[in-house]
Amino acid sequence: MRAHQAPGELDHLDDAAVLQQLEAAKKSMSRDLLRDPVTLARGLDGTYRMRPHLRVIGDALAEVGRGELDRLLILTPPQVGKSTTVAEWFPFWWLALYPMDRVAVTSYGDDLALRRGKTIRSYVEEYGDEYELFMQPGSGAMQDWLLTKGGGVRSVSVGKGLTGHPVNLLIVDDPHKDRADAESEASRRALHDWYSSTALKRLQADRNAVVGIQTRWHPDDWAGRRLAEEGRIENGGRWKVIHLPAVADPKFGPDPLGRAPGDPLPHPKIPTRNRKKLKAWWAEMKATSIVRDWHSLAQGDPQPAEGALVSDELLRMLRDTTTQVEPQKIAVAIDPSGGGRDVAGVVGGFFGDDKRVWITHDVSAPMSSADWSTAACRLAHQTNAAVIYVEWNYGRDMCVLAIETSWQKLVDEGEISADVLMPQIAPVRAKQGKLLRAEPVAQQMVQDRVRLRGVFTDLEREWATWMPSDPESPGRIDASCILVYGLIPEANKGAIVHAPLPQAPQPGGRQAPPSAGPYGRRIGK
Repeated sequence: MRAHQAPGELDHLDDAAVLQQLEAAKKSMSRDLLRDPVTLARGLDGTYRMRPHLRVIGDALAEVGRGELDRLLILTPPQVGKSTTVAEWFPFWWLALYPMDRVAVTSYGDDLALRRGKTIRSYVEEYGDEYELFMQPGSGAMQDWLLTKGGGVRSVSVGKGLTGHPVNLLIVDDPHKDRADAESEASRRALHDWYSSTALKRLQADRNAVVGIQTRWHPDDWAGRRLAEEGRIENGGRWKVIHLPAVADPKFGPDPLGRAPGDPLPHPKIPTRNRKKLKAWWAEMKATSIVRDWHSLAQGDPQPAEGALVSDELLRMLRDTTTQVEPQKIAVAIDPSGGGRDVAGVVGGFFGDDKRVWITHDVSAPMSSADWSTAACRLAHQTNAAVIYVEWNYGRDMCVLAIETSWQKLVDEGEISADVLMPQIAPVRAKQGKLLRAEPVAQQMVQDRVRLRGVFTDLEREWATWMPSDPESPGRIDASCILVYGLIPEANKGAIVHAPLPQAPQPGGRQAPPSAGPYGRRIGK
């Protein structure tokens, strides 16, 4: 202690030093939180729930903030935290880095956009002093407010409200209100025109970026048009895409979370380690969604409804879990090739005493030959099938060997009793052309000769979206065709020429004679 310092002065100096250290630590922590928007949200808001998919989104947003990319598209199911992260915390994070920038948050309606703007403003008012963000005096409008350093936020609905306003960061948050809006050609055209003629023209030269977040509705929705016109980065295009389906599917390429096929997407309100609850959550969503909604909203994979071989309405009408019917012949059908895709088709059903084919099981999945043959044998044993139908056009010897080997393996392992006879392996020589193969079966659906013993979301989706012009047909379609051809051989005898697209069963379930055309006219053998 210096001789001229009193003890009280020393305490005062010590307190000042401690306070200075605390302030320095606080500023250092505040800077550390600016690593990315998700880190910032987690550090400032105790209610924000970190999940692996949000970390992936946060890392991508940080790339945008560093100027490493200027177009980012995030596709997820609804209610998984994407809008809170991207349309609320991201703008606040951006302003903390660039307080002179202007941010535009747009959505399908003024109310939703305004709610985003008010939330961002509340962050500024609560946490802004740590980042020297202060509201400009007199900036009272919730829709359009400014900071003392010149930056600010404008929140409006898509289609209006940006003319005359500079924009450094444009956020497009769910630009379509619902399916009806997305399926309206006029609404889509207006949205695309607004984005091209108004929104993009407000972007500034010094720094600009566009981040889009949405659930998918239509192949030509806002996200679909952007990818069609500008492409993905990995294909030489402009957009980085974070596609996070509810259930991982290899058809979308490498999963951003590294999930295996069938793994569920995390959810902010379900612990990530609780896989059972996560799977149950998405299974419930799938069970309570129509086929098109599940694949567009949950999987981010919208398919055109126009021009498909059969309609959603027809498939819904064919679902029947109550009619009493006695199976006359139970069968399993296999499409080992998967229709040229990764999925091998394995479908089960029976021919009933009502002269209909009833589809009862679909265990199709991406599988090797050992896997699909084992799945088919298990299903045949489970349903007491008398026959396993296999398309005979390609690789018949390999198919027979795979099935026989898998059956024997299940017997050796004790899963099937040795005294259970293996089902007959029977050939189905389906027509070579995919359309020639599928169209007669679709006609059997129209004539109410095929029914579904429940809801088969994936099978129905393939039928309701496959186009006659598609070069390949999915494995579930091919397997169900093989099942129908095996149980109703006459369906494969005649070709349907210039048949109208099937839309609904004939009134009263009337059945046209075998090998007859759509009007009861015999058109081939």
